[in-house]
Amino acid sequence: MQLKCVAIDDEPLALEIIKKYISQFPALQLLHMFEDAVSGAEFLQKNKVDLLFIDINMPDITGVDLVRALGEDKPMVVFTTAYKHFAYEGFELQALDYLLKPIDQKRFGAAVEKAVEYHNYKAGESNSADESIYVHSEYRTIKINLKDIEYLESMQDYVKIHTLNNPKPVLTLQTLKSLLEKLPEKQFVRIHRSYAISLKQVKSICNRKVQLHSIELPVGSSYTDTIKGWSV
Repeated sequence: MQLKCVAIDDEPLALEIIKKYISQFPALQLLHMFEDAVSGAEFLQKNKVDLLFIDINMPDITGVDLVRALGEDKPMVVFTTAYKHFAYEGFELQALDYLLKPIDQKRFGAAVEKAVEYHNYKAGESNSADESIYVHSEYRTIKINLKDIEYLESMQDYVKIHTLNNPKPVLTLQTLKSLLEKLPEKQFVRIHRSYAISLKQVKSICNRKVQLHSIELPVGSSYTDTIKGWSV
């Protein structure tokens, strides 16, 4: 199955480069290219599109405003821009990826691979759908293997995802409750208002404290019933 694509950019040369790159991926089908955002927006409202490549800085309407106007039913979005300071807007709108101009072909390919994987994941076609999760972080969508997650840490409207092989946690804009709803409930359990853990990573339990591989976490008073009957 091919992903139906649209490219919007006020620079003709940039569009030609994207067209050339798209032609090199059988998984992509280019439906149309637009040099102005208004025409592109009209097309998106009337046609089913899977993947949108769109410049952020355009004269009539910014790519950010266009994507925001599409609402929840928007396609997967890859922002393209020559300006790094626009990155936060892409993060806010949960863009699939963020490509800095001039776009490197290898970097473009990585974005396409991510789009195909994420499309299959959402469609339930991936054999690894139960073994991984996609979250929005650092201006792009990131795939995380469930077996690598040690624990989740709530930071109000954000969650830090701590993994086994990376000392730097993945920060994603969502609540701990909403993230847990996307994870297998038999594998991930909340033990504190600020923490949820992977049961596979539990080493020991003692005095309302759970020892994982790299850290010992407290069990909140409201969650003591959760750990009753656990064996490790």
